[in-house]
Amino acid sequence: MLKIHKNIIFDNKQKPIAVQIPIDEFDQLEEVIENYGLAKLIDEVQDDERLSLDDAKKYYHSLKNN
Repeated sequence: MLKIHKNIIFDNKQKPIAVQIPIDEFDQLEEVIENYGLAKLIDEVQDDERLSLDDAKKYYHSLKNN
């Protein structure tokens, strides 16, 4: 499990308003979130119709032209 070293920032009424984490840990969190999102997207489109290479190229070119 990813260990996160956080510093909680409080306002003048001692209400927590923000969290600071080291940039290295932020980068790791960002990578985990991106990988999770990509895995979810792959799962969502797994049963979608697949295009042939020629059809995919035609579709890509139509996007560029519009």
